Amino acid sequence: MSAPVTPPPPAAPPATPPRDGPHPRAPLLSLGDLSVRFGDRPALSGVSLDIPRGRVVAVIGPSGCGKTTLLRALNRMNELIPGARTSGSLLFDGQELYRRETDPAEVRRRIGMVFQEAALFPGSVFDNVAFGPRASGFGGDLHALAEEVLTAVGLWAELGEDLDVPAVSLAAGQRQQLCIARALAVRPQVLLLDEPTTALDPTATARIESLMHAQLPHLTIVIATNDLRLAARASSLTAYLDRGELVEYGPTETLFTNPAHPRTESYLTGRIP
Repeated sequence: MSAPVTPPPPAAPPATPPRDGPHPRAPLLSLGDLSVRFGDRPALSGVSLDIPRGRVVAVIGPSGCGKTTLLRALNRMNELIPGARTSGSLLFDGQELYRRETDPAEVRRRIGMVFQEAALFPGSVFDNVAFGPRASGFGGDLHALAEEVLTAVGLWAELGEDLDVPAVSLAAGQRQQLCIARALAVRPQVLLLDEPTTALDPTATARIESLMHAQLPHLTIVIATNDLRLAARASSLTAYLDRGELVEYGPTETLFTNPAHPRTESYLTGRIP
């Protein structure tokens, strides 16, 4: 189990998120009273927490508690849903992400997301990996980049270096690995993983876990998961959400072994009504 982490302060603002943070010890993401509504329905209510650099942070809680909504709030994906409204503050490297001048497309490149369902693009493995870099004007060697990210996720050797394999022909675990490789190809600072190991066998789950740790400390990872064993093994900090509220947030080992809130303990012990 990883050691606890203590985050501190932010700083100042241009219109696109700066490449380097205000201070290497400042939290990379800082949420202040963040709320999300879909029409009249509240999905997140007043969530405040800091996400440090180069760590895996797990978000746990019962189905419908707001885990995915929280992840989508971190890269402004919720605003693609009609009727969604976000309020409060979200700082990334000290800059407010919900300012009008901030470019949402740049936010989503810097804070990548891999969804629960492995949504692959038509075409080959190479086409999937090259899509993002091409769209963002990458001028380097796409084949070298593909080799780098596919090696990072463990797919390069599995595919026998054949990048023309149709993406849809891959097994479930390989599809998830490819989605992560595709996200890594645009060099994000943060990777959001929504239920990354759902329906995967233990071998594929172990690969995803080791991939997460191999990317540290260069990448900050936030996972939303119903798998408490995955959260306990993979993360150094855990947030417990219930009914859209942040009940508890702290070092994973402490939260799992000595939770501060009775609602957290009830959830972890399976006594939630």
